[in-house]
Amino acid sequence: MNLAHEYIKDYREYTSYEDLKANCRLTAPEDFNFAYDIVDRYARETPEKRALVWIDDNSDEAKVFTFADISRESKRAAYWLTLKGIKKGDMVMLMLRRRYEWWFLLPALHRIGAVAIAASDQLLKTDIEYRTNAADVKMIISYDNPHVQEEIEKAMEKSPSVQYLVTVGPSREGWVNFHEEYEKIDPEFPRPVGEAATHNNDPMLMYFTSGTSGYPKMVLHDFTYPIGHIITAKYWHCVVDDGLHLTIAETGWAKASWGKIYGQWICGTAQFVYDMNMLKPDKMLTLISKYGLTTFCAPPTVYRFLVRQDLSKYDLSKCQRFSTAGEALNGEVYDKWLEQTGKRIYEGYGQSESAVICGNFMDSPVKPGSMGRPSPAYDVEILNPNDKPVPNGEVGELCIHVDQGHPYGLLTGYHKDISLTAEAFDGGFYHTGDNVYRDDDGYIWFVGRKDDIIKSSGYRISPFEVESVLQKHPAVMECAVTGVEDAKRGQIVKATIVLVPAYADKDKKEMEVEISTFAKENTAMYKIPRIYEFVNELPKTISGKIRRVEIREKDKGKDLEKIKQDF
Repeated sequence: MNLAHEYIKDYREYTSYEDLKANCRLTAPEDFNFAYDIVDRYARETPEKRALVWIDDNSDEAKVFTFADISRESKRAAYWLTLKGIKKGDMVMLMLRRRYEWWFLLPALHRIGAVAIAASDQLLKTDIEYRTNAADVKMIISYDNPHVQEEIEKAMEKSPSVQYLVTVGPSREGWVNFHEEYEKIDPEFPRPVGEAATHNNDPMLMYFTSGTSGYPKMVLHDFTYPIGHIITAKYWHCVVDDGLHLTIAETGWAKASWGKIYGQWICGTAQFVYDMNMLKPDKMLTLISKYGLTTFCAPPTVYRFLVRQDLSKYDLSKCQRFSTAGEALNGEVYDKWLEQTGKRIYEGYGQSESAVICGNFMDSPVKPGSMGRPSPAYDVEILNPNDKPVPNGEVGELCIHVDQGHPYGLLTGYHKDISLTAEAFDGGFYHTGDNVYRDDDGYIWFVGRKDDIIKSSGYRISPFEVESVLQKHPAVMECAVTGVEDAKRGQIVKATIVLVPAYADKDKKEMEVEISTFAKENTAMYKIPRIYEFVNELPKTISGKIRRVEIREKDKGKDLEKIKQDF
């Protein structure tokens, strides 16, 4: 059973990307609610259909939850939440990593019409204080990690809106024990009517963006947001009915919405969840093989680790589709994966503010490193600073038309920030803030955030383009390319590099010469880094994106002339 077809207008099987883009149109019924219209529908009509297969590092075998289980437990959780005073419009923060209770509590909040706020377990006291006060959070639900819960407790003195701290693990002083209380509750929760009923334009879910600069923005999505992810799941991930899909993402950031619940369940595939303490490539590949995953999505960083394994040791034959997003995929990783598995990696691009905006959809040809082509859900334009379309090959800002209606899966706005919302939706477009260009085949290539572009001697240099070259060198695990102020050129290119462990103890001056020589042989002279810095780790946002702005800030005022290379 697959419910996706009911939300695609005049659905039929599409024969090509061009057919998909021209004819696939999403549609939402009045007052759509994911919990009642998807979870409960499956539970009524196919109660034994798998919804969730969950395992952690302490388990030998996975727990299996059917849609009947998810429906029952999310109703029980919704009833319990209302007994704690949670009502429509209240803000509830979930810090659950990948605990299976997330799949009970998220639909439970949807049933009530409360707003779920996804939050990473990496947040510290000040991060939590900012979020609770910015969003007027009423309840925080956390898993039983002492460090996480201690940071939450530290934040409570300056978090007056929070009425309850809830733990899904063992009892903790000052906390409500979720399992102890909710398991006593009747698993019934009728769909609310009247003022308590939810509507399509009501707020449902909120994400704090990664915050590459400044405080994180509060991205608000309404109840139609899950429908936008039908495109993500069906035509980019290419999930299959009664299949088993794994997206490697922690539930505290938006990739969880992309790959761990909405589109996948609407399309009838079960979620495989590995609640890992840290990435172990061998364990990950073993689980893919053991449980017969049919589709898999991970950021390029994960593929860089996986491809270093002997992939012939693992049976990946049941996995029909591998996909990636979050940053540009290095061509060498793509080639090695294809060589060892015979399977392509299909890239995609989007934001916390959206569903997948561009991607390699269906079986369309792949250009490694490209974001793919525009999603059928969005009418995309590449604009210059005057909001005029640019020709192929010219860099501009990726934007989405909103003048003919608000697309499904796109944010409704930034919570409590009218001016920022107006700026983002200026001129009949949603402005992504990302610079790209389109090639003659219609594929879109990421250049960088508008403030990441390096301008050197009249050239506009994409940090991602230089990083993609450097990452082909076997010594480079990760790198970040930034611009450094220079009297002669305006800016020069700097590379901040994390070395592969096997190279970590080598002389850094020798490594600089080796990598610099490699860069000269593989890219244009004007793009070559003039400055190299080797570090143990790169500064990143909570969601794992590199904070180039932090590197730039640290470099201000430094005397870098002595280590600058002249060519």
